[in-house]
Amino acid sequence: MKIYSLVFLLFTSFFFITSCEDDVLVKPSAMLRLDYPKPTYRTIKTDCPYSFSVNENTTIVRKKDCNINITYPNMKATLYLTYNDVRNNNLDSLLRDAQNLAYDHTRKANSIPEQPFINPDKKVYGMFYMINGNAATQAEFYVTDSINHFLNGALYFDAKPNFDSIYPAVVYLREDIRKLMETISWK
Repeated sequence: MKIYSLVFLLFTSFFFITSCEDDVLVKPSAMLRLDYPKPTYRTIKTDCPYSFSVNENTTIVRKKDCNINITYPNMKATLYLTYNDVRNNNLDSLLRDAQNLAYDHTRKANSIPEQPFINPDKKVYGMFYMINGNAATQAEFYVTDSINHFLNGALYFDAKPNFDSIYPAVVYLREDIRKLMETISWK
C-alpha cells in the first residue's frame, strides 16, 4: 500500500510540475503592411472638354455626358467623375451641390478637412475634401474654370466602410486625386 501511495504521489507531483510550465511564445508585430506600387501616370484625352493624368493601375470607364469612372481593381475602389457645363449662371448651384455632397457624410465622418486648389495658369480652381471616418466616401473634390466647366468627383470603396482597415488605400488614392486635380486642363 505504501508503494502505491508513493508511486501515486510521484506521478501527481510529476504531472503538476510539468503542467505548470509556461512556454514562451514570441508573437510577431501586429503592424499591417500594405505595399502599393509607386504610381506612374498617363494622360487621358477624351472627346470631352477636359483632360487629366491618371494612375496606370486604373481602368477607365467612359459614361454618357462626359462622366468617367476610374476604377482601381486591386483596391476595389472607384473614383466617379461627373462633368457639368457652367451656363445660365448655374455655378453657384453646382458649387452648393458639390459642397452638400461632401458634407452629407458628417453623420458618419470624424472630420472633413478642406484643401483649396488654385492653378491660375491653367484656370483651374477647386476644393478637395478629405472625409475621415466610417463614411461612405473617403474623398470628394470639385474643379472649375468658373466660366464654362465644372468637374466633381467622389471616391467609393466596394466594401463596408471601416476607416481603420482602408486607411492605407485612402492615403494612396487621395494622392492620385491630387495629381488628377493638378493635371486637369480645359479644352
